[in-house]
Amino acid sequence: MASFILYGRVPQTEIRKGNAGSSHEQYVKNPHLDHMEEDILYHFNLGTKTHNLPAMFGDIKFVCVGGSANRMRSFAHFIHQQLELPGDADDIRDICEGTDRYSMYKVGPVLSISHGMGVPSISIMLHELIKLLYHAHCRDVMLFRIGTSGGIGLPPGTVVITDKAVDSFFRPQFEQVVLGKVITRSTELDKDMAEELLQCSTELLNFPTIIGNTMCTHDFYEGQGRLDGALCSFSTEEKLDYLRKAHEAGIRNIEMESTVFAAMCRVCNLKAAVICVTLLNRLEGDQISTPHDVLVEYQQRPQYLVSHFIRKHLTLA
Repeated sequence: MASFILYGRVPQTEIRKGNAGSSHEQYVKNPHLDHMEEDILYHFNLGTKTHNLPAMFGDIKFVCVGGSANRMRSFAHFIHQQLELPGDADDIRDICEGTDRYSMYKVGPVLSISHGMGVPSISIMLHELIKLLYHAHCRDVMLFRIGTSGGIGLPPGTVVITDKAVDSFFRPQFEQVVLGKVITRSTELDKDMAEELLQCSTELLNFPTIIGNTMCTHDFYEGQGRLDGALCSFSTEEKLDYLRKAHEAGIRNIEMESTVFAAMCRVCNLKAAVICVTLLNRLEGDQISTPHDVLVEYQQRPQYLVSHFIRKHLTLA
C-alpha cells in the first residue's frame, strides 16, 4: 500500500465546511474566508471545491518545510523509512505536480513541502499551507523549517535551533507592508519545542547542536555582508565589524526565511521551530569549499534531528 492518500476531484457536496468554533479555526486570521464559495490554493494546485482536503490531509500532525524541492523529496523518503511505514517510498507522489512553484509530499502524518528561496517565496507557501490545515480540520500541528545557513563563529556542520529570528538590525520582528502601512509582528518561536529538539540532539550524539538567534536577510550577497557578489559597497573590515556585532547580539547563523516563518506561525497559533545546519563560518570567508559529500551529510543533520523528534512524539501518542 502506498504511503500517500490517493485523491481525485470530488463533488462539492462531499466536502464539508468546519463547524463554527472548532479548534482548527485558530490557524487562520481572515474573516473573509468564511464568505468564499471556493478557496483555490493556486500555488499548490488544490482547492476546496475540487479536492476533499479533510480526507487528504486531516491526519497531518507534523509539517516540515525547506527550500529545495529535491531535498524535501529526499526527506519524504527518509521519514517514510524512519517511521517504518508500509509501502514503497518510491510510490510517494508530488501532490503539487500540477504546478512548478512548490513540491509537496505526504508521508503518514508528516507533510514535506518545499518553499523556495527568500521571504516572498516562503510567505506565499505559508499562506496556502495554513489555509490548507484550516480547511482540512487539522489540529495540534507542529511546523519545522529545516535548511542550511551561514554560521557566525561556529564550525561548519553545527546545527542551530533558532531561539529568536531577527532581522538585519538584530530586532526580533518581521515587517510587512500592508496597504501602504508597515505591520510589525513578533518572531518569537516555541521555546519548549526548541528545548525538546536540543534534548533530542543529545540522544543522537552525531553532531554539535546549539540554540541561538538566527538572522534573516532579504538577500544572499550584500544583505548578508558577502564580498563575492556582483555588487559590494563595503570593505572587508566593515563586513567583519558587522558580523562581530551580530555575534555579540547572540546571532549564530544567517538565512533568508526565518522571520516570516516565525511571525506567521505565531500569529496563527502554530507551534514552530527553525533548525538549520551551518555550511561555513562567515567570519572566515564567504564561499563554500567543503567537499560535496561532506555538504550532503551536513544537510541531512536537521532531517535526522527532526525525524527523531517526530518518532518520539508518535511513540508517546
